[in-house]
Amino acid sequence: MIPLKSQNELQMLRRSGRILSLVMRKVARIVKPGITTADIDSLSEELILKQKARPAFKGYKGFPATACVSVNEEIVHGIPGPRVLLEGDIVSIDLGVNYQGYFSDAAFTLAVGRIEGTKQKLIAAAKQALDIGISRARPGNNLGDISCGIQDFVEGRGFSVVRQFVGHGIGRDLHEEPEVPNFGHAHSGALLKSGMVLAIEPMINLGTWECRITGNGWTAVTCDGASSAHFEHTVAITDKGPEVLTR
Repeated sequence: MIPLKSQNELQMLRRSGRILSLVMRKVARIVKPGITTADIDSLSEELILKQKARPAFKGYKGFPATACVSVNEEIVHGIPGPRVLLEGDIVSIDLGVNYQGYFSDAAFTLAVGRIEGTKQKLIAAAKQALDIGISRARPGNNLGDISCGIQDFVEGRGFSVVRQFVGHGIGRDLHEEPEVPNFGHAHSGALLKSGMVLAIEPMINLGTWECRITGNGWTAVTCDGASSAHFEHTVAITDKGPEVLTR
């Protein structure tokens, strides 16, 4: 069953989302050649705690860090560490906040210095795919309308959509029903209703959609070694249309 949030719950989720948005803007400013993925993680945790919130990911099912920091061919769940970001890399940063028991989740992908044109197009397509998915998060639509909109756009641009990882409901728990795939058929799946809150998160690849999990048991990478991009927002479905809580 997909939970519907009350107005009080939505207000708390807005506060959680505002904290996450603030943190992510500040984290984005430090991304440049020469910093490490651990630098991103350390600042993320410091900023979240400063807002009197808690990192949503740290310790979740054993994940060891505050931020998922995924570089180039890493799709999602990159574990921060000593890796140094280099000119020409792309890096996705996925963060979650737990504010008084209310969760928000968001991600973005950034260029590290100057990057090649294909990577620029990949990042732009992933960002636009998220906007398309959000635009379809309206009462009366079906879940598949979000999924289909993302898939059609991404594949129309010559990229591929990751199948193994999907978006999700969110609220009092980090992961709630329903799953929100980035592929599917229009007019299929659950009927969207006001009060639902979804984490919509296209993950798209330059090459094949297939991926594998590395030896750390967490990080997903593309099977062909091509780059991947990831964007995500926490979105409330309302009678007035989609409300992005993490923007």
